[in-house]
Amino acid sequence: MKRNLAKLTTAQFAKLHKVNKRTLHYYDMIGLFSPDMKGDNGYRYYDISQSIDFEYIRMLKDLNMSIEEIQTYLQHPDSESFIKMAEIKEKEIETQIQNLKKVKQVLHTKRGQAVFCRTLDEQEIRITECDAEEYFILPYDFLNDDLTDLFSYVKESWSIEQIRMGIGGFISADKIMRGEFDMYDGIYSPAAKGPSSAKKLVRPKGKYLCGYQKGTWDKLPQIYHKMISFAKDHDFKLAGYAYESGLNEFMIDSENEYITQIMIRIE
Repeated sequence: MKRNLAKLTTAQFAKLHKVNKRTLHYYDMIGLFSPDMKGDNGYRYYDISQSIDFEYIRMLKDLNMSIEEIQTYLQHPDSESFIKMAEIKEKEIETQIQNLKKVKQVLHTKRGQAVFCRTLDEQEIRITECDAEEYFILPYDFLNDDLTDLFSYVKESWSIEQIRMGIGGFISADKIMRGEFDMYDGIYSPAAKGPSSAKKLVRPKGKYLCGYQKGTWDKLPQIYHKMISFAKDHDFKLAGYAYESGLNEFMIDSENEYITQIMIRIE
């Protein structure tokens, strides 16, 4: 009686391991994993002890090993082959973990920006205390409005993961005071964690005059003029650079909903 309980039909084995029966039929057809026995009634039965082997096969499949690679190993399993395979897959997993951490960092930043945008009016000025932040920078003047060229340009120097952190432009405070709002010194992106040979700039810790403008880029001079007036009225000196960045791209269906943030350190 106990022996019979240890035998499972294809449907029962599939339910136990939460897989489709077609998967088991396919594995049987190609000789990767087959039922332990065939009954007199023509039904095929899996032994419960096969469950461990099946889960190991699934593990190897989850590690992006091809069916052919798994079959090759199962034909001649030995400790040396397993150790080599494990070492390779451990390195691949570590790379995936690091990539996922970068993706998580991007999602965390973008989620925070989305929540923050809900608090903003169409045009707003705030004073914010900011920690120091490291940026990767590249020279760029935005004289060419083709964003395709911009994307191609940054891909030559930055990884896709870095680009996903967001790209903004920066202009010296001196130019801002002269009204040269379109004379950019370059582009920047918040530095993702990890080693990099990219050129860097540190945005200093301190108080920042932050302006927020909703709408297309041609409206930015409006918020710049208001920020300059605000700084003069409060006897603030604008220092360093003005850092422009979009806060809600990929979250809107119209350019009129686009929110640009401008940050300038004040002394």
